[in-house]
Amino acid sequence: MKNSDNFFEKVYDVARKIPFGRVTSYGAIAKYLGAARSARMVGWAMNNSHNQELEVPAHRVVNRIGLLTGKHHFQGTNLMQQLLENEGIVVVDNQIQDFDKVFWNPSEELR
Repeated sequence: MKNSDNFFEKVYDVARKIPFGRVTSYGAIAKYLGAARSARMVGWAMNNSHNQELEVPAHRVVNRIGLLTGKHHFQGTNLMQQLLENEGIVVVDNQIQDFDKVFWNPSEELR
């Protein structure tokens, strides 16, 4: 990860490392960054991710139980779900199925 004091930039760096076909949670990113109680700030960063020069796969970041809580920040009614389904992730009623199988933990993968 590049050295940055900007929390949002650190969030984007982690989000860009989420593998295709996998997801993580706001809280997992916050914990990895040493700010375990800052899941909401990670969400705010994801809400602003469309303004970044480098693409941020914000659709791969969901809440701790696999709900697509950020979907209303994507253009179109079901864009977040469509992007996830294009990666082979099954979503039913705005919730990722087999969440434990597609969950990517940055604390385990990036250390």
